[in-house]
Amino acid sequence: MLAEALLRPVEPADLSTVLAMNNDAVPAVNHLDADDLSWFSGVAHTFLVACHSDTGDPAGFLIGLEGPGLGYRSDNYRWFCERYERFIYVDRVVVAPDAWGAGIGRALYSGFVAAADNYPVLCAEVNLLPRNDRSLAFHEAFGFVPVGEQDTGGGSRRVQMLALDL
Repeated sequence: MLAEALLRPVEPADLSTVLAMNNDAVPAVNHLDADDLSWFSGVAHTFLVACHSDTGDPAGFLIGLEGPGLGYRSDNYRWFCERYERFIYVDRVVVAPDAWGAGIGRALYSGFVAAADNYPVLCAEVNLLPRNDRSLAFHEAFGFVPVGEQDTGGGSRRVQMLALDL
């Protein structure tokens, strides 16, 4: 299990690794370019990196946003904005495959919740098409409940909208 002490805010030196990790995880998350990542760095409520205990290298990351109010063009973020007065939102979480099962995802989510500043709900979505069974099981085990579904990408994706009361 990953120790909480290995969570830290993202640093500029991490961004190339984070970008590569993100894009290696497509289609579980959307592709990013350096400008997208720079935008997230500027607006994120929480941008955490989890590090391998032996090397200190990033093993995962989480980008969390607050809502509503950001000028973010994400259909999924807007879905939550239309339904919740105040929330925090997991835009993306990626764990390197060599670190799966080590508790990194749980540690990242726990770190985000700890920084929630009395927000009433944590929101996220998980792909149903293409199906992400690993993420669906993780979110259910963490305590999220389904609150809706929507098609995105012109129908090429379907996501399950999830919420966790804080």
